[in-house]
Amino acid sequence: MSIGRDGIAGLVLLAISLVLLVKSFQLPSLAIVPVGPGFYPAIVLAFMAAASALLVLQDLLKRRPTAVADAPAAPPRNYRLVVIAFAIVGGYIALLPLLGFRLATVLFVGTLQAALGWPQTARQWLVLAAIALGTGLVSYVVFERYLMVLLPRGAWTGF
Repeated sequence: MSIGRDGIAGLVLLAISLVLLVKSFQLPSLAIVPVGPGFYPAIVLAFMAAASALLVLQDLLKRRPTAVADAPAAPPRNYRLVVIAFAIVGGYIALLPLLGFRLATVLFVGTLQAALGWPQTARQWLVLAAIALGTGLVSYVVFERYLMVLLPRGAWTGF
């Protein structure tokens, strides 16, 4: 069984994430803060290691010989959607200092969701709005209230 480009990339990223994960556990802990400086990098690196391992596994399973001769055709590439997503991210970056984190994040999440899959029914619009508002609220509560990180305030809105 051979390994392809995805598998090689997954192995490289897995190795990097595991090395950095070990290093994150070696960061000194601070006596005055319950969560040390390596806590959040360790979480991100653990997810990166898991995703990299899944990429390697997916590549190996894809290359396994099967009895079916005709593989399904790959979906067409949608470069237009990629450009739209980059434009939405650029708009978010531009609006962040003007509208503030809370409002800009809700608009960003809602706009990106709509661009990825336009809602067809009122229920889908409600789900989109709930996810956008929930994302803004949860990120605000976690960062501003729990972690006490000051999020950007809007020049136009003041919050």
